[in-house]
Amino acid sequence: MASSGSHMIIVILLALAVSSALVSPAASTSRGLDRRPEKTWFRVSLRHVDSGGNYTKFERLQRAMKRGKLRLQRLSAKTASFESSVEAPVHAGNGEFLMKLAIGTPAETYSAIMDTGSDLIWTQCKPCKDCFDQPTPIFDPKKSSSFSKLPCSSDLCAALPISSCSDGCEYLYSYGDYSSTQGVLATETFAFGDASVSKIGFGCGEDNDGSGFSQGAGLVGLGRGPLSLISQLGEPKFSYCLTSMDDSKGISSLLVGSEATMKNAITTPLIQNPSQPSFYYLSLEGISVGDTLLPIEKSTFSIQNDGSGGLIIDSGTTITYLEDSAFAALKKEFISQLKLDVDESGSTGLDLCFTLPPDASTVDVPQLVFHFEGADLKLPAENYIIADSGLGVICLTMGSSSGMSIFGNFQQQNIVVLHDLEKETISFAPAQCNQL
Repeated sequence: MASSGSHMIIVILLALAVSSALVSPAASTSRGLDRRPEKTWFRVSLRHVDSGGNYTKFERLQRAMKRGKLRLQRLSAKTASFESSVEAPVHAGNGEFLMKLAIGTPAETYSAIMDTGSDLIWTQCKPCKDCFDQPTPIFDPKKSSSFSKLPCSSDLCAALPISSCSDGCEYLYSYGDYSSTQGVLATETFAFGDASVSKIGFGCGEDNDGSGFSQGAGLVGLGRGPLSLISQLGEPKFSYCLTSMDDSKGISSLLVGSEATMKNAITTPLIQNPSQPSFYYLSLEGISVGDTLLPIEKSTFSIQNDGSGGLIIDSGTTITYLEDSAFAALKKEFISQLKLDVDESGSTGLDLCFTLPPDASTVDVPQLVFHFEGADLKLPAENYIIADSGLGVICLTMGSSSGMSIFGNFQQQNIVVLHDLEKETISFAPAQCNQL
């Protein structure tokens, strides 16, 4: 594990600088041989769910944190019971970024939540028994010439956590706290950017319950399982680059296949959790604040024998949540090194805030480093500190968790995050995401 270094970052309140890196295209080999006649590599824009609102950076964070706490509960849960005889594995569900896509022939355009914490691709479909309000018309499979129900004997039907066989392959996919989508599994032609791909398996949801979905018309799962978009495309790589939360006009991006490359990256291996095979688990070996390596037990971020614990990287959870004892050590060290009065009001929703000194224009904060296996990720200050002169506070954008730890998207701002499923690695490179 490398030393974090002793230098201090200067946080310029309300105007923080970001580092940049070069990103260039290169070729990659697709694993999906049956997909080669069609283009399966593409780039699409991502839009934050609150980008259209007139919010300050702090207000955006607070709104996202409310959604994130629900997502944390979903991610930490193992199963959800719907009836006495039905117990379904749970998945993440809601998210923070919307991607545009088109479905069917002729194509209809929709926005759907991008989710690295689940696998299933789904949208609401007519006839709808129970559907939430969405900003676009509900997809009508009868109007598409390329729609086809999947038989119960199909591989994708077999990959569902819960399915039944009546009029084709019927599914139930749960997201914890009783949120779920239920309908028929089918194939359709999907368009992403300038790529149009036929026979993508997806859920045609006729009975959809729960909160957190209404920002879009459904969800695109980018997890590690066979139902996910990445697995179905047979593309071994994808990356995303998320703009700063206060960049209301900035467009984030998702790149799939040969579009997903980077230079000057650090790389850490992905690890597997048989109990949660869809999640992207990383091996976090320690955390440094300034020169201090926190006194965290080596097993703190390990996956336990029952499948609990561990740390995942997630695009849909906003702030990073650390196991209780690790967050306590982090909080204690920040209090020690910042030497500012702790704000005890609790009005921000964050676990650790300080009172801004009168007339302060800058505050020195220590360098924060996440020591992943083989990769020391030094975060820029704006990825873990937020200040609001109106509220008179400066806060650490992290929280505590009693189970699973999550490396959230606030900590991933202006960083290209590359998932390589062939090499089983994740790589990081700093970037100015609104200029890519």
